[in-house]
Amino acid sequence: MGKEFSITPREVAHVETKYRRIVTAVPHPDSLAVLNKLREFEPNSMRGQPPVVWDRAEDIFVYDKYGNRWLDCSSGVLVTNAGHAAPEVRKAISAQVDKPLLHNYCFPSEERALFVEALAGVSPPELKKIFLLTTGSEAVECVIKLSRAHGIKVGGNSKIGIVGFERGFHGRTLGSQQAGGFEGQKSWIVNLDPAIVHAPFPDGYWQTDTSFETFLEAIDKSGLKPENIAGVLMETYQGVGPDFAPKDYVRQLASWCRQNKVVLVFDEVQAGFGRTGKFWGFEHYGVIPDIICCGKGISSSLPLSAVIGREEIMDQFGPGSMTSTHTGNPVCCAAAMASLKKIIRENLTGNAANLEPVLKSGLKRIQAKHPEVVGHITAFGLVGGMQIIKSGHKEPDHNLAHGIIERCFQKGLLLFAPVGAWGQTVKINPPLTIPKDALEEALSVLEEATDEAVAEQYQQPKKKRAGKLHASAPHS
Repeated sequence: MGKEFSITPREVAHVETKYRRIVTAVPHPDSLAVLNKLREFEPNSMRGQPPVVWDRAEDIFVYDKYGNRWLDCSSGVLVTNAGHAAPEVRKAISAQVDKPLLHNYCFPSEERALFVEALAGVSPPELKKIFLLTTGSEAVECVIKLSRAHGIKVGGNSKIGIVGFERGFHGRTLGSQQAGGFEGQKSWIVNLDPAIVHAPFPDGYWQTDTSFETFLEAIDKSGLKPENIAGVLMETYQGVGPDFAPKDYVRQLASWCRQNKVVLVFDEVQAGFGRTGKFWGFEHYGVIPDIICCGKGISSSLPLSAVIGREEIMDQFGPGSMTSTHTGNPVCCAAAMASLKKIIRENLTGNAANLEPVLKSGLKRIQAKHPEVVGHITAFGLVGGMQIIKSGHKEPDHNLAHGIIERCFQKGLLLFAPVGAWGQTVKINPPLTIPKDALEEALSVLEEATDEAVAEQYQQPKKKRAGKLHASAPHS
């Protein structure tokens, strides 16, 4: 369960730098009408982010109506890889609106044809078929369907098993949440699919045994055999870290999948479109999956996702039997085409790779100051995270992570709420357009916020340690 941020306006120190401006109480008192209206008409689940009422967002900045400007290191949850409201994306959306063509279901359109061609052009040549959808969860539901259909085709009705990973996240719909590894988030399902099982994710911190034997042991323990497995679904990096698996582990996994006619799926919803310093995150492993599912950074703006796969897997269903109401919406396709062109033209993938050492060194610096509470740090390209633990114990500390993010918000640095299996991770992932000095400023603010949050929490008497951990807190 997440934790709400206070919406009581708080007087904070004013900030005026090249990249941040805080000149009022936050949230501004005049924004309370909007915040309260949202609380009245939306479910409680929507209350989990720092309470800035966005008025506009451009490139690496988020503005409210009252003169405040935040340096955004959330990318709107890893969406705006090409920057917020990139001029090229806005122009493409406006042109499409003025055409006008706003919706066409799965009737043919030139916009969709051009975009799937372009997306195929940046994908491995073996993966030539593309199915456009709306959300990452929808893409994951589709790959479960495709994997099982292929399993039945090559191995009969007993070959329907799907293997996910502990602490993995693939969405909040029925199938995607079962494929994920957050046990505490599945209580509402009750009748869990016994053919969806999980292996330990070899992150090297929570799971210290990173050998491929742990995967094989999990399959055996589940009661399934390799001939019962239809697909393996793995986040290219687990968003709760971010954590990559060891290269050798993934290469053994890919080999095992080939030997057993198992569909290997990489969930690139967070990792794709340059985020990790390579266009696709799986390129770090040196293997090619059978299917990619992607979303978020695909358009840097509007709702769009994609399933990209081998022809023999993607073409299993006949005409009209695998479609979606908003599949390849023409406005979304226009936005995605403009975003893709910008990422390639401006080499934003290269910028992410070049700034990785800056991000990593900044996080290491904070960890070196607070090794008792910053348990684990990782950074790849322009996505990094600090996993916060209780002092002297390898036990997640959601409250301290929350406090760090709240202080960043008050100082003009915008991060989203803590993520991870227990809400312990402070994640930093700016748009890929961020310059070096802006990233350095963001890391300095994060360091200052961490200093203050740690000082405040540990000047109080230490509370009794919690018991068994349940992976039930927010993710990303």
